[in-house]
Amino acid sequence: MTEKKTNREVITGSDFKRMVSGAYSEFLLEYERIDGLTGAGTRPGTQILRTLGAAIAAIDGLQDAGIGALSRRFASAAILGARGSAGVTLAQLLRGLAKGLTGKYNATSSEFGKAFQYGILYAQRVIPDGQERPIITLAKAVAKGAYKAVRADLPILDILEAATKAGEKHLEGSRGDAGANILFSFFAGCRKGLDGNFVSPAMSLGLGLASGKAGLTDPRTDLVRPYCMTFSIRGGHVDGEALRQELAEISPYLTISHSAQSTHVHIHTEKPGEVLEKSIGWGRLGDVHIINMSEPHTLRAESPLEQVALMALATDEAESEALTAQGVRVVLLSSAGDPPAVAEIVEAVHADLAEDYVLVTGSPELRLVAEQAKRLLGDRLAIVLCPDKEARAKAIGAFQSGKSAEENAAAMKAALG
Repeated sequence: MTEKKTNREVITGSDFKRMVSGAYSEFLLEYERIDGLTGAGTRPGTQILRTLGAAIAAIDGLQDAGIGALSRRFASAAILGARGSAGVTLAQLLRGLAKGLTGKYNATSSEFGKAFQYGILYAQRVIPDGQERPIITLAKAVAKGAYKAVRADLPILDILEAATKAGEKHLEGSRGDAGANILFSFFAGCRKGLDGNFVSPAMSLGLGLASGKAGLTDPRTDLVRPYCMTFSIRGGHVDGEALRQELAEISPYLTISHSAQSTHVHIHTEKPGEVLEKSIGWGRLGDVHIINMSEPHTLRAESPLEQVALMALATDEAESEALTAQGVRVVLLSSAGDPPAVAEIVEAVHADLAEDYVLVTGSPELRLVAEQAKRLLGDRLAIVLCPDKEARAKAIGAFQSGKSAEENAAAMKAALG
């Protein structure tokens, strides 16, 4: 009787890096075609490309990281960098994948296959109205196609090939759907990346950090800073301006305030260790808090100017001025025709102009992005969705600064009938 051979292959952090780089490379080739499809909003291919670009930029330069730590960094950046419905859905899939790899330095092929099951569950949770979209249907088909390969303890390349073949077969009935094409392209790119078969001539340093296409956003400009740090520096006189200049080299999102006994710092960064290294020479550090903003968190405002404020989306400066005249205190501008990333909403709330915010929008593209931000910020953000700009103006007219965010949201929805 022949003894069954056990697959001893492990997937490392470097393997994971090649996989997701391959996925980014695939979207550099496919995003324009996907933009022309239906079912996932406006410019879904571009939104996915920018979501993945933010995540790729976050792991650029990381060396010798375990697959658990690397996948979490990647997923955290994708969640905050997510744009549009398509970007939010894929980011949640990556979040579930990272959850399944938590605590692992390397992963077996079987462990990686099982982690993908978490990804499907997380992605399915953000789809509105309980409707199963083609992207989820395809994800289930891919998982089913890979199941036998996982059970047979085959190498990861064989698992990805089985998954891709299952996805390609299922895609035959969904050729014109953007969501289904997004997921298929993602897995096809992962397989090519792991195999070292980068198909895009636009790759730079194997990480896709230069698109080579005119008008396409460089992912480094979409870089998100997932960690919110607050700490105090006690003792001695701290030159606030000099400290600001030193920390501003790490992150432009920075506030420094002074009290009689200490200096307080609030900064968003992707490198918490570097912030502490630069700050420790200024005095004794205390009250150090580090929050991963890609996960639900509570951080109340420090000395807010207002109790509650309005937030809205504008497509240009003229609309921004009109919204400001209507009483909107925070206006988010769409970038290159795309809705703002989740991080832009989160950072606006963290700026502490107000204790709580009501986000009012008539943009369907912002729906899942706004809901993702609310999942992270909790009751500091309320959402009022409007069918058009006329309804948005009516909702804004019902806002009263003396009410809480939730009370205002209820009153504004009531004004819309």
